Amino acid sequence: MRARTRQMAAGAALTLVASGLAVLTPPTASAEPCGGIGGPGSSPLFGSSGSAGGGPDKNPRGPQGPLPTISGNATSVAWVTGPVSPNSTYDRFGISGTDLGISWDNGAGQTLMAFGDTFGNCSVPGAQWRSNVLMRSDDTNLADGISVADGVPGDSTSGAVVQPAGFASEVIPSLGIAGVEDTVIPTAAIAIGKTQYLNYMSVREWGAPGRWVTNFSAIATSTDNGQTWATQPGTIRVNAGVTIPTLPQVEESNGKYQMNAYVEGKDGYIYQFGTPNGRFGAAFVARVEPARILDLTKYEYSTQDPAKPWSTNVADSVSTVKEPVSELSVAWNDYLGRYVMLYGNEIDRTILARTAENPEGPWSAPKTLLDARQTGGGIYAPYIHPITSGNELYFTASRWSDYNVLLLKTNLDLLK
Repeated sequence: MRARTRQMAAGAALTLVASGLAVLTPPTASAEPCGGIGGPGSSPLFGSSGSAGGGPDKNPRGPQGPLPTISGNATSVAWVTGPVSPNSTYDRFGISGTDLGISWDNGAGQTLMAFGDTFGNCSVPGAQWRSNVLMRSDDTNLADGISVADGVPGDSTSGAVVQPAGFASEVIPSLGIAGVEDTVIPTAAIAIGKTQYLNYMSVREWGAPGRWVTNFSAIATSTDNGQTWATQPGTIRVNAGVTIPTLPQVEESNGKYQMNAYVEGKDGYIYQFGTPNGRFGAAFVARVEPARILDLTKYEYSTQDPAKPWSTNVADSVSTVKEPVSELSVAWNDYLGRYVMLYGNEIDRTILARTAENPEGPWSAPKTLLDARQTGGGIYAPYIHPITSGNELYFTASRWSDYNVLLLKTNLDLLK
């Protein structure tokens, strides 16, 4: 069991357990950042650094080291999070370690960033774990990193959602029970008008390296700039491995959309890219009109069949990029005049980029931006930042050995 047990947003996990859709299994330790040996959540791509939690023998500030020097097809710019980052997140937000950093424009020019499992003081039991946190940035010049202002309790434009004394709050609660709902992790987000839409996965249990099992994915919405969130029950895609014709949300192919990415298409549709839980699945594509993003019956799925390219049946989804695809992000790029996709290849231990004229593809051959020999501790989860500068594409990624997020950039001319 995690450090504490809380009630899940909308009671979704409890509903799944009560209905028998969540399979109870013995508790499994998940990988954690406070400087221990690798746990089941680590992987060859990510390195091997984890522990069963905090304790008096741990450095309270966690294991973060200096910014890794990375050059080549991708260049390291600055740490975004961690005690030694310019944002000094341990002292300011109680964050010694976190990952992901999914960023998006909130529709008003501010960048919101959603992070995954987050830890504070590593020397106390439970290490002040939170399933997720959210930060905000007004920084438009990324050449020297991403700056985050102070968090102010109750201020929906401040640098982070915080409790008194600046401690970063969990924004989407989880049960925190291994084998039921270990954690809730954001995978994608987008703004439509003044509403924020965050897609997350409910992780039931961690397995072998790079593998885990989800209960479902769902969309949570916020109308106060990410300050508070509400799960929309109608968007839950149950990952039960079965199909119940009378329950559209229980469809085997919903397992293809457990981890996601959003991009606003040039044609006005919102495109959702999905992968199964874990890091070894393929990538699939769906589209929906922005006003109907909360109605799963209005989604259309790419069949990759020129004669009938889109279907309203999720079971007709055919992959646009073959496996393995992990933690992908997609954005339109004006410089290239194409869509750009970044993702991890778990088998080759690489971060890859592809481009396409249309979200459904065909996508170009992959270009390697990073490989394991450059990471010095395993870098994963490349998320494209909404701010670009000429031929430079900025993206965040997480380094497992430090369990923190850094900013990198790549030259887009490499992708022509």
